[in-house]
Amino acid sequence: MWDDWGKQMGLDRHVTVQYLVWLKSALTGDLGDSLREGRPVMTIVASKIPATMQLGLVSFVFAISIGILFGTLAAVKRGTKWDYAARTFALFGQALPPFWIGIVLVLIFAVQLEWLPAGRRDSPLSIIMPAITLGWLAAGANLRLVRSSMLNVLDSEYVLLARAKGVQNRTVIWKHAFRNALIAPLTNAGLILVGFISGTVVTETVFAWPGLGRMAVEAVSQNDFPLLVGAVLTISFFYLTVNLLVDLTYGLVDPRIRYS
Repeated sequence: MWDDWGKQMGLDRHVTVQYLVWLKSALTGDLGDSLREGRPVMTIVASKIPATMQLGLVSFVFAISIGILFGTLAAVKRGTKWDYAARTFALFGQALPPFWIGIVLVLIFAVQLEWLPAGRRDSPLSIIMPAITLGWLAAGANLRLVRSSMLNVLDSEYVLLARAKGVQNRTVIWKHAFRNALIAPLTNAGLILVGFISGTVVTETVFAWPGLGRMAVEAVSQNDFPLLVGAVLTISFFYLTVNLLVDLTYGLVDPRIRYS
């Protein structure tokens, strides 16, 4: 029986031949069948992508919004209680591990208060706790990066000149300072987005979210190698695509950047 299965899978051939056969099939979108479910890998992966994209995008919006708003506020109100509060949030955001945050959120809001559902994806409320858990760490890191970039720009000569000319403070902050401080946060935002799409293993496991991360964990535990390869290739594709889009966006944010 093992010999028949091995021949069917092509394991009786040389490893180089096996790789070339797999590469030829992969280039045509055929990654084989799942050893566990017996269905095409691409079909299974495609069914998991919407859940992961939904969780990743909501977490991304949460992390970027918190980072930009509180990071800018901390830079503008440097040395005040707002600055210290934002920096404290960033400290806890980077110190508390996501799996611990997820468990605490479930314990408080799902078990004790019964405000939010846990362990399923059947309503808009289901994504609140997973999104906060996934975006918490990135929100703290993005806050510190935005604050640092804004402080560097706010001390520059052209910002001081704009203030001396009597330009409104809101215009100075959002039109002159923020746009020029956006390069570093933009790079980090691209890494955050692709990290949310590909690095949701812990969050999806804690909340039983039916996405790529949980699928990859199950594939590893069940030795489903074709399915695991499909997950890795999909994640790699997201990495390359998002990094390319971030590079192209540089030219829109900073006119000094040109691609020849």
